[in-house]
Amino acid sequence: MPAGFAAIVSKLRSFHRIGSQQQRLMSDSVQDFTSVLQNAKKVVVLSGAGISAESGIPTFRGEGGLWRDYDATELATPGAFAANPSLVWEFYHYRRTIVAGAAPNAGHYAVAALQRRCRRQDKDFVLLTQNIDGLHARAGSNDVVELHGSLWKTRCCHCKAVETNRDMPICAALDGKGAPDTANEANIPSMQLPRCQKCNGLLRPHVVWFGECLERDVMNRTNDALQGCDLLLVVGTSAVVYPAAGYAPMVKAHGGVVAEFNTEDTPISYNCRFKFQGPSSVKLPLALGIGEDELAELKQSL
Repeated sequence: MPAGFAAIVSKLRSFHRIGSQQQRLMSDSVQDFTSVLQNAKKVVVLSGAGISAESGIPTFRGEGGLWRDYDATELATPGAFAANPSLVWEFYHYRRTIVAGAAPNAGHYAVAALQRRCRRQDKDFVLLTQNIDGLHARAGSNDVVELHGSLWKTRCCHCKAVETNRDMPICAALDGKGAPDTANEANIPSMQLPRCQKCNGLLRPHVVWFGECLERDVMNRTNDALQGCDLLLVVGTSAVVYPAAGYAPMVKAHGGVVAEFNTEDTPISYNCRFKFQGPSSVKLPLALGIGEDELAELKQSL
């Protein structure tokens, strides 16, 4: 782990410890939350797998989670890709297929509506997401900071070129492939897997795998977003993966307000002044005061 990144993680963990010593009663008052939102000058939203689970996309953790049948350490690591790129590409083709058939839900649209509202009111707004599915953009959100990359981008292992690719399938050899079965060896020849159009090098999904660091540009944009943030909305994240798990404690330590939207308590719940427990597709529009007419207008404008 690079020294600079290690220092950031250490700092975030220290904020986490500070938060545990300053636990306070959480509120689910929409009226009080509305008052804080109205007075906020810089609003940041951090979203995780929970918001997309309501669109039918499996999550990494929990009952019915994506990794229940397929071990993350086998499929989502640089070592796994080096050992068996065919297996990993079959898995990501499976994930791309699931996401391609999904649609944004009211939670995604509520975040997009909040972004538009903040811009009309000359408030700073930043959307950080741990999700790689692209549903926020499809719901109308702009300038999304994708912390963990994107299913719809590739990176060349040789020349490092990053390209957007929404082809389904991404290459002919993956056509018809379903969920990868680790019991049967994946054996698509390397030259038939996705290749770089510039240098013909092997492509990999442009996502952050276990054991990898966030890209420097993403880290810089995230740090800029959190500086001066006076209201952080944490939506559908398990809050166990760093550095994102440290964002709520950081904002609280700097005097900002944290509001959590989740179906259950998480390790960062004690940092939150507000806790709206339930589906984000229900709780977000309710807390933000975004009615069905506004959501319908947003959908029609896309």
